Amino acid sequence: MSREVNGARAERHGVVIIGAGFGGLFAARCLKRSAVDVTVIDRTNHHLFQPLLYQVATGVLSEGDIAPPTRDVLRRFKNTRVLLGDVVHIDVGSREVVLDTVGRRSRVPYDSLIVAAGAGQSYFGHDEFAVFAPGMKTIDDALGLRGRIFGAFELAELDAEREWRTSRLTFTVIGAGPTGVELAGQIAELSRRALKLNYRRFDPATARVILVEGGDRVLASFPESLQRRARRDLERLGVEVRLQTMVTGVDATGLDVTSPDGVKGRIDAHTKIWAAGVEASPLGAILGEQTGAEIDGAGRVVVSPDCTLPGHPEIFVVGDLMSLDRLPGVAEVAMQSGMHAAHTITRRLKGDGETRPFRYLDLGTMATIARFRAVVSVGRIRVAGFAGWLMWLVVHLAFMTGFKNRIAAIVNWATAFLGRGRRQRVITEHSVRAATIEAELAEKSASQPLRSVP
Repeated sequence: MSREVNGARAERHGVVIIGAGFGGLFAARCLKRSAVDVTVIDRTNHHLFQPLLYQVATGVLSEGDIAPPTRDVLRRFKNTRVLLGDVVHIDVGSREVVLDTVGRRSRVPYDSLIVAAGAGQSYFGHDEFAVFAPGMKTIDDALGLRGRIFGAFELAELDAEREWRTSRLTFTVIGAGPTGVELAGQIAELSRRALKLNYRRFDPATARVILVEGGDRVLASFPESLQRRARRDLERLGVEVRLQTMVTGVDATGLDVTSPDGVKGRIDAHTKIWAAGVEASPLGAILGEQTGAEIDGAGRVVVSPDCTLPGHPEIFVVGDLMSLDRLPGVAEVAMQSGMHAAHTITRRLKGDGETRPFRYLDLGTMATIARFRAVVSVGRIRVAGFAGWLMWLVVHLAFMTGFKNRIAAIVNWATAFLGRGRRQRVITEHSVRAATIEAELAEKSASQPLRSVP
């Protein structure tokens, strides 16, 4: 296919990769020495190490530590260019991707397409909850939550009434998967350790951290022994774990819940964080309409064993957007499926048309609860506590992109975990406004007069 690359006409095979996450980035790396022209398209200008977003939200890491610029990461890949924009349509018939960049539309042709668009937050049909219980899938989300979390402590210093301060200092995390567990653990450690002696009118350690889960287990995808250990560690940190508790409503001042015995209750909390589910990118539905591919209940595209769309061998769907063999939506699946797609394209160009199914190598799962506390499952091996935490550190350092990012992470981790500090506590007036909106709405609904600071 003829296309324009760096101002010149090119006849080489063109590969378009949608998404600069783990799947897209690893696919591009595998194609860097192939006789192809690669175009990576993403709605942001950075590659995001999403598993560490919660540490940005809780002041452990900066956004730059986990989000290096995509162009910088791929700067040495001479056959690769990067385009900023949101893919709004895929024209399968003409083999073109329609891109929207700040209102400017453009079309990018492809010979092979790798769709690694990832997933977003799911509220299970209650999108109205997002106003008061934001999720955490992007840098913007994490920085917004940082403003809410640290803003809650700042505003609590202004509250003269104990009732308001108690609600202000109640943090509720919905969802007890890895993200929810890690968030709850870090907020608890922040309040009981990192913020010690920082405030004069209240003790940060009095903050309540509540983890709400609709199922009957914490870390349901982990072995039972590690589930028990994770819950025990959370409770030792002071986290209140409420299992089999369904969230039925969320508003400015808290959330409505239903207990296992059907009794309805209320949790008063100004800061709510949603970590309960994911839904696939809207591109999945577009591919389904264009190709007739089956879409599962989570919006993921059901693919053939080699990660291609049935009837469209030129289109690969990888990572969180693909539905194959009930594989989990984790970074390792995205990396390996992205590499598989890239290797398949390279083999085809060399004349090898044999179809090879994707084989996922499970390298295990892990979650950190707080400093020196983590749970790790690798095959039949179960590790918890300090040893698990060390394994977690090594693995996350290895998967980080860029030497400078690794060094910055080590410095920030040393400050937070060996010392008591959180180097990334900066919040702005703009970010704190997100935390105050709920308070303002709550005050209006209660028709309370403005209170002065004694």
